[in-house]
Amino acid sequence: MCELYSKQETLALRRKHIGPSCKVFFAADPIKIVRAQRQYMFDEKGDQYLDCINNVAHVGHCHPEVVKAAQKQMELLNTNSRFLHDNIVEYAKRLSATLPDRLSVCYFTNSGSEANDLALRLARQFRGHQDVITLDHAYHGHLSSLIEISPYKFQKGKDVKKEFVHVAPAPDTYRGKYREDHADPASAYADEVKKIIDEAHNSGRKIAAFIAESMQSCGGQIIPPAGYFQKVAEYVRGAGGVFIADEVQVGFGRVGKHFWSFQMFGEDFVPDIVTMGKPMGNGHPMACVVTTKEIAEAFSASGMEYFNTYGGNPVSSAVGLAVLDVIKNEDLQGNATRVGNYLTDLLNKQKTKHTLIGDIRGVGLFIGIDLVKDHQQRTPATAEAQHIIYKMKEKRVLLSADGPHRNVLKIKPPMCFTEEDAKFMVEQLDGILTGLEEATGAETESGISKNTPCRTKMPKEAQSELLRDSSLESRENPSQKRNGLCTDSLLSKRLRT
Repeated sequence: MCELYSKQETLALRRKHIGPSCKVFFAADPIKIVRAQRQYMFDEKGDQYLDCINNVAHVGHCHPEVVKAAQKQMELLNTNSRFLHDNIVEYAKRLSATLPDRLSVCYFTNSGSEANDLALRLARQFRGHQDVITLDHAYHGHLSSLIEISPYKFQKGKDVKKEFVHVAPAPDTYRGKYREDHADPASAYADEVKKIIDEAHNSGRKIAAFIAESMQSCGGQIIPPAGYFQKVAEYVRGAGGVFIADEVQVGFGRVGKHFWSFQMFGEDFVPDIVTMGKPMGNGHPMACVVTTKEIAEAFSASGMEYFNTYGGNPVSSAVGLAVLDVIKNEDLQGNATRVGNYLTDLLNKQKTKHTLIGDIRGVGLFIGIDLVKDHQQRTPATAEAQHIIYKMKEKRVLLSADGPHRNVLKIKPPMCFTEEDAKFMVEQLDGILTGLEEATGAETESGISKNTPCRTKMPKEAQSELLRDSSLESRENPSQKRNGLCTDSLLSKRLRT
């Protein structure tokens, strides 16, 4: 392996030259990755890790066809997108063919954040409205305009919600306001949006857009109930706004049966604007906004030219075309369905065995494992989630935890993930959960009491990371004890596993 610096030197240089708010995975004991191939990553020692995190390397790390396409075009030409070139129009044509007919006009950018920022501009220009409805716990990007509509971010910082931003409850039927036992959770959650619209109108405000990921990722792998988006779109359009579907994390066939996640909800639901990014270039920075001709013409009528130097450049477009080819030629959508179903079945068997698992939810290769301390109260098992991801790292499996309480294990691997990979991942998870339950004396049949897992000792690095985050969250959320977060004193009393 070729390295410029030792791991410790790299860490020291990072601390010196990279902004302290730029975090790495497993911050207390980060992995130094030096190469990757398909669904595997390798550290400086040559140790192999199964990557269950990376929805960016969509068709697999360093896929030879994608690498070859980029190299071939780079040897020929790369320039800004104001020169006439075939690649950008060929890519726009092929991309549009994956979407409903009315979504046919493309604007290329370099990141999902840029795409969502542009989507807001399109929405606001369309009818001259300003206000945006977003979902609780949503994250749509790092630009100032997007932090403003991302409760996942602004609720953790010192920013306050802007008056033009309205936050609707996340349509979470496991932990949310209306759950799986509700007669019609889709209508109930959609009515919350209608209530927001009515209140905004009573205050003299006008709705420009409703924005949502087709499946919430940072919000905890949330899949909205069937019919929710249709009802919300009806209310928002009735108010003169548009519906923005954020597919930055969940698009390009990840759900298996459909190319776009919003298509899961039926042919009668078509967003007005779709944004995409991360998987689009398989690690190469490219993103896009696709909208209707009507919205695009309204944007053009403003008289302001839209120009993005690198968006849709010849190399990016060549990379994007190669990614589309690989998805089709290797039947990665079919793989997402087959392996996703197999993995979900394995995890549901684990759910019957381990009481820490409260819920398994997902579609294709987008799956969440909601960890709880007790099934009745559904108290988030935050400390246990941190313990598990560090223990999984020791087993050479890379997972992350997210959601409002950081208790949801996220599984969103490269699309070439196999059944053998799924089996290996679940075997490691099974062993770690068993160890946790044995250490705490929990009976898998009888359920885990609300406080029992908080007496389990975590790896030191996970403990320090949780203490840091818990300290932050306790300032933001005084009710953290009710949400099941372990306090410093409880952590110090953990048993050794």
